[in-house]
Amino acid sequence: MRDRFAALGVDLVLRTVPTYPTGSIRRRTARLLEVISQTPGAAQGNIHLIGHSTGGLDARLLTSPNASLDTDLDVGMYASRVRSVITVCTPHFGTPLASFFGTLFGSQLLRLLSLGTVYTLRFGHLPLSAVLKVGAMVARLDSWIGLKHNVADQLYEQLLGDFSAERRRAVENFMRELGNDRALLQQLMPEGADMANAGIANRTDVRYGSVVVAAPRPGPRTVLRVGLDPYGQATHAIFTTMHRMTSQMPQRYLPMMASEQHAALRRGLPFAPTAGDSDGVVPTFSQVWGDVVHACQADHHDVIGHFGDGQHDPPHYDWLSSGSGFDRRSFERLWTDVTHYIVRC
Repeated sequence: MRDRFAALGVDLVLRTVPTYPTGSIRRRTARLLEVISQTPGAAQGNIHLIGHSTGGLDARLLTSPNASLDTDLDVGMYASRVRSVITVCTPHFGTPLASFFGTLFGSQLLRLLSLGTVYTLRFGHLPLSAVLKVGAMVARLDSWIGLKHNVADQLYEQLLGDFSAERRRAVENFMRELGNDRALLQQLMPEGADMANAGIANRTDVRYGSVVVAAPRPGPRTVLRVGLDPYGQATHAIFTTMHRMTSQMPQRYLPMMASEQHAALRRGLPFAPTAGDSDGVVPTFSQVWGDVVHACQADHHDVIGHFGDGQHDPPHYDWLSSGSGFDRRSFERLWTDVTHYIVRC
């Protein structure tokens, strides 16, 4: 995005907001406001918020008129500077996956997948043995009872042991935060999102846009696309199970889309989307809010760079292989569209 703005001759101060992984949206939004207040020029310049996944909900709450946050900062002053909110794969209407991650085994798996993401960012990809174990566990979700969760604990400790002592302490602090505040999971259930949408309103002077994606429906074709690589097939098994759970979204909680939104999805996706489609984490229809800035075939992690690209230095590894075919060209098209949307606001 820095490159795209520079090419357009637009000055940009880009800030990334470290937030609480599963903390309540209200608490996370207060953190977002703190970062904005510490950014030079925020009290005078235009502000544009981009939120991936639940980050989009934080941005919406910040700009909601009369938002009540646990902070001494002037919410209204900063919210009045916001010109656009772009949400990327955001569960505006919830996701069934949140209900699963709230269960005993779901919380174990969320902890393991979160560590897997950190591990992948640090080392490039997980050990094949670890991926095979996680894949086998996920494939037998229905029979996961009793002491089997010890396997997840053992695998967690095995992966954590590969970090340096300093990095391990940082990861442990992150995971402790993940376990101490899990309010977000309840808020992401379809029932919780339905209640939140009754109170969070759009600000009339802000343009709201969404990046909406759908992964190909898992089956023989996606297995062939992933190829013979054991690592890819193991992560595809994990993705398939998550996609199956996400597809169980109750239709009564999904939005009534405008004709323009439907048309944008049909233009961007290679197939007609249905209520059962998702990116493996968030139902596709749950991602729609305001203008559809970009629609494409991708999974939840592809859009932020977790796609396979062996030609890149260092190589990119697909964290959860969905067979989406998303590549660097797709990535650049998506974020170029986001850049142009912001410039027009």
